[in-house]
Amino acid sequence: MTLWSSWLAEQAAHRDEAGLTRFLTPRGVAEPAIDLAGNDYLGLATDPDVVAAAAQAATTWGAGATASRLVSGSLELHTHLECALADYCGQPAALAFSTGYHANLGLVTALADRDTVVVSDAHVHASLVDAVRLSRADLEIVPHSAVSAVDQALRQAGLEDGRRALVLAESIYSVLGDAAPLSELASVCEAHGALLVVDEAHGLGVHGPGLVARSGLAGRAHVVVTATLSKALGSQGGAVLGSPAIIEHLVNRSRPFIFDTGLAPPAAGAALRALQVMQERPQLAALVHSRMQDLASALGVEPSQGAVLSVPMPSTRAAVAAQAAARAAGVRVGCFRPPSVPDGISRLRVTTSAGVPDAEWSRAVEVLVAVVKEHAR
Repeated sequence: MTLWSSWLAEQAAHRDEAGLTRFLTPRGVAEPAIDLAGNDYLGLATDPDVVAAAAQAATTWGAGATASRLVSGSLELHTHLECALADYCGQPAALAFSTGYHANLGLVTALADRDTVVVSDAHVHASLVDAVRLSRADLEIVPHSAVSAVDQALRQAGLEDGRRALVLAESIYSVLGDAAPLSELASVCEAHGALLVVDEAHGLGVHGPGLVARSGLAGRAHVVVTATLSKALGSQGGAVLGSPAIIEHLVNRSRPFIFDTGLAPPAAGAALRALQVMQERPQLAALVHSRMQDLASALGVEPSQGAVLSVPMPSTRAAVAAQAAARAAGVRVGCFRPPSVPDGISRLRVTTSAGVPDAEWSRAVEVLVAVVKEHAR
């Protein structure tokens, strides 16, 4: 056995012992299970209008953009999508990326370097964590949603010497489902001349144009938004929304944008139509919130402010067992476990999607109540 083979075997054995081995489980077209595991919050991934828009974009523009945006991969379709996103979110400009991960990676690495200090909430997404690592900026991790800690970190960052500062947060955090104190964070950032980066992956669509807009912060020069097109919009891709100066800088300095093929036309067309459908049918978001309240009450946990409810479990193995029990009963749910959870507590991850028919939703709630009762002891 080679050195690499031995190391890989040791890593696999360690994962198995800790109950942290993950597997890919392909689902078929006619999957019989009720899907409460994905991120299709509004049910738009299979909406006929959205699917038709994806097909039309493929027919019109082709299956792929064929090149990076700075070569020949910028399509009029991208411009339409970017303008629509900016208009809906109340932002002056937007730039589409191939994924939400790339949007976070591209923004932070283009803005931060060794002369920058980054103050990051302890619960930000892995894409932001990786972005800071690649930027080589000085990093200060502060307790979750602790505005005073952000203020203190910025005071001690030496900004009076001309250092630039970024503060990283999410509008709604993916695990606990709590909302960030955006107004307070924006005020602290403005006082110190820092730039606030807000990931709206779980806010856009579920809360209309997102919590940045709802907080009256859209269009503020010191607030930048990132978003994904693969959750509430049911498509694929990501975007950065902010000032024209930020967008121009990204076009010229963001490596994940410059060296990547442009967003595929079917994904762009689907996202554009989903954005329109989302505005035409506000009842979809209302249903998500209604189901969130009902499910949280039935399971005896605090409701999320987003579309994902996390149900604490006593151990990693209990969480995996509960997930398997739900699947055996015909309900697919996710599972948060280390290292994906910021506080180390394993949980079931349940999406309160508006795309599930009422009868199936009622059935799923019954299954989850029984499963949690059995495995959460």
